[in-house]
Amino acid sequence: MNKISFGTGGWRAIIGEDFICENVRRVAKGISLLMKEENKTEKPVIIGFDRRFLSENAAKWVAEVLAHDGVNVWFMERSVPTPLVMHTVKDKDLDFGIEITASHNPSNYNGIKLIIKEGRDAPLEITNHLEELIATVNDVEFTDFAVAVENGLITYIKNPFNKFLDDIIGLLDMNALRERGLRVLFDSMHGSGTYPLLVIFHTARCTIDTININKDAYFGGVMPAPSERSLFTLRNQVVNGGYDFGIAMDGDGDRLGIIDANGKYINANEILCLLYYYLVKYKGWRGPVVRNLATTHMLDKIAESFGEKCYEVPVGFKYISSKIDEVDAVLGGESSGGLTVRGHIHGKDSVYAASLFAEMVSVTGKSPSEILDELKKEFGEFVMVEDDMRFDPAIKPVVQKTLMVDKRLPEFKDEITRVNYADGCKVYFNDGFVICRFSGTEPLLRIFAESTNPVRAKEYIDTFKKFLFD
Repeated sequence: MNKISFGTGGWRAIIGEDFICENVRRVAKGISLLMKEENKTEKPVIIGFDRRFLSENAAKWVAEVLAHDGVNVWFMERSVPTPLVMHTVKDKDLDFGIEITASHNPSNYNGIKLIIKEGRDAPLEITNHLEELIATVNDVEFTDFAVAVENGLITYIKNPFNKFLDDIIGLLDMNALRERGLRVLFDSMHGSGTYPLLVIFHTARCTIDTININKDAYFGGVMPAPSERSLFTLRNQVVNGGYDFGIAMDGDGDRLGIIDANGKYINANEILCLLYYYLVKYKGWRGPVVRNLATTHMLDKIAESFGEKCYEVPVGFKYISSKIDEVDAVLGGESSGGLTVRGHIHGKDSVYAASLFAEMVSVTGKSPSEILDELKKEFGEFVMVEDDMRFDPAIKPVVQKTLMVDKRLPEFKDEITRVNYADGCKVYFNDGFVICRFSGTEPLLRIFAESTNPVRAKEYIDTFKKFLFD
């Protein structure tokens, strides 16, 4: 029986190999045991699911186990984005929520994300203990879903989007949006974020057209992540259709990508910088910003210009949301595409982020590229390069020993100012950084580098790769 491990975004596994009914029920039983240990079985658990293959089935498998163990379940009547489950846990003061999703992973993956009180990602100490509990589980008993519904142990949640939508709309400058009358093209990437974004943009009197909104277990043959490579269709249609910009979300609505009117891909780092700059300069918010180790240092420069600080935390959104609370930050995010804003939920939410982005364009009267040009003129140009490498599992302990135990480093051309081993190995230079770490959700070695010179950033990565694998 394979060990079930939770990474930075929950448990994720290949469908038909490890993501099977037996293992899903083992995870559910582990959650039930965790709830009983913590004496938190009185409140319901809300269960949501995205549009991936087997997501609704898996949600029912989880519900059947919890219902058998006497835990009341609130079950979403339709697929929903992860941010909605987080919002519901926070709004209803629940102790636990569950979303069946593999987020932006390839279509042959699925997974389970555990959400705890206040709508937060379950921290490492909880998921580590959950893994221990799951390891003790063998045969799992459950109650048939229909029987559990009939007996009142499972209750369908009708109209689950209402409070989520109302809260986001209440945070936006709807008058500015209505006056501007934006034309937007939305690529939902066949994910579960479609409905809430359409409602918000229609309420704001925006013209919003859509592509890829149907349910597709293969996500149209494209990775359900809003990367530059995956948004070629959106780019072409935004330019040819004369839209103000295009929006794309990943499979469960917590990662965001933007295409400007001129076809420029606005990456996650740039979105973070734009929104922080907008909230502080144009809306008058005050406070620091939070980013993870692999996110642009332009945020540091912007924060400094406003007399604020940028806080750096390990990879994993739980660290970002925790630091936001601790320092009352305006927003926090990561280069992989997720962010949250003060006063909203404690996890990534691309529905709110996309809506706020539209507000920014409406209020400033400028395109995203025009605002970006202003930032580059004031703070300099920061170029990030990424290289993801799939690896033989046998290599992982060797690389970890080299970097984290022996603490050996390549010989870089530039002077090293400091090294951080909090999450992988991050090497800082006067002109940028390079970080090497293993993904917490996929069998990938991720190497990120940033510099004011794109050639130099690529050299940082090549130097690291040669050192580790040649």
